[in-house]
Amino acid sequence: MIKNVIFDFGGVIAHFVREGAVRRFEQLGLKDANEQLDNYCQNGIFLEVEKGAISAEGFREQLSEMCGREVSYEEARWAWLGFFTETPTSKLDYISALRPRYRTYVLSNTNPYIMSWARSGELSEQGRPLDDYFDAIFTSYELGTVKPDKRFFEYVLAATGSLPSEAVFVDDGPHNVAAAEAMGIHTLCPANGEDWREALTELLDRLNRE
Repeated sequence: MIKNVIFDFGGVIAHFVREGAVRRFEQLGLKDANEQLDNYCQNGIFLEVEKGAISAEGFREQLSEMCGREVSYEEARWAWLGFFTETPTSKLDYISALRPRYRTYVLSNTNPYIMSWARSGELSEQGRPLDDYFDAIFTSYELGTVKPDKRFFEYVLAATGSLPSEAVFVDDGPHNVAAAEAMGIHTLCPANGEDWREALTELLDRLNRE
């Protein structure tokens, strides 16, 4: 019986396009933004801030050095949010409808800049933050590890008292899904921006019949 549904954030709940962030960081003066940014796991200081190895302020300071000018917190946040294009209300409503039958969680490779947006009323047309839709949110920068490291999944399972067989993980990253499957977690791997609601409903129904 499935008790827990765990969602990735970027690409699953909020749609994103990497090129949008690349353009914004280039506008700030970062010449190698295209090499630094990735859809699923970042590089350099972008990875360090997502792993919590450096703070938001530490990232801003190092970004300023790389850009050759002082970059403000607001500018850095604006550039990070270039990843995101929309947060469909239909998906948020679907997640709300899953509760209270299931406990819902977010497991995301992310950073303080993105979460300052996602966990505020700016996220949705309804003016509701991400926290309104989930029992808990687990972020890479707070836990000090990034997917697909199995320690991230182990922490979430332990913190929520979940058995792998009782959980479904929804993520658009094939490597992340493979890591979860290796631990015995049921998975769904939609494409970035895909409407996964019907597929998830069918998966939950099938698993609950088994």
